[in-house]
Amino acid sequence: MSEVLLDPVAVARGLRRVAGEIAEHGGVRDLALVGIRRGGEPLAERLAALLRELEGEAPPTGSIDITLYRDDAATALPNPKIGPSRIPFEVRGKRVVLVDDVIYTGRTIRAALDAVLDYGRPRRIELCVLVDRGGRELPIHPDYTVRRVELGPGQRIEVTQKDDGAWATIEDTSTLGGT
Repeated sequence: MSEVLLDPVAVARGLRRVAGEIAEHGGVRDLALVGIRRGGEPLAERLAALLRELEGEAPPTGSIDITLYRDDAATALPNPKIGPSRIPFEVRGKRVVLVDDVIYTGRTIRAALDAVLDYGRPRRIELCVLVDRGGRELPIHPDYTVRRVELGPGQRIEVTQKDDGAWATIEDTSTLGGT
């Protein structure tokens, strides 16, 4: 069973608002967007396009794969599928906004911080997420959020990219494969 949390219109509206908030906190000068593979990559690209509309220029974008930076990589990932990281700009001195689709425990973001720091020392790192679903295990909080929702056990957020745009749904995993 699933429930629509954000349809493509709500996603577009929310990203436009977040792009405005990012621009208000310093414009695009010395700004860079880094999407966390996989869900954060398309969102970072969309934010860059929106910032171009607002500010007249787009910040550089990149992407990182955090697979090997996970604190549970040895136990949870016996055959990890590692993808490429691509940061085609100097991060030193930049304001880097990490972009992801969903934040839950904070462990993915912790790994992403380590990955970005391997490229240099930014002036500042901020976090932008499409959905904050609560349930943090680490003291990590997004600076920019399209939607916050508290979920119970047995529920998760699924973000999918379709021809008409991004959809965020709440999936009830307690009924999967059940009765």
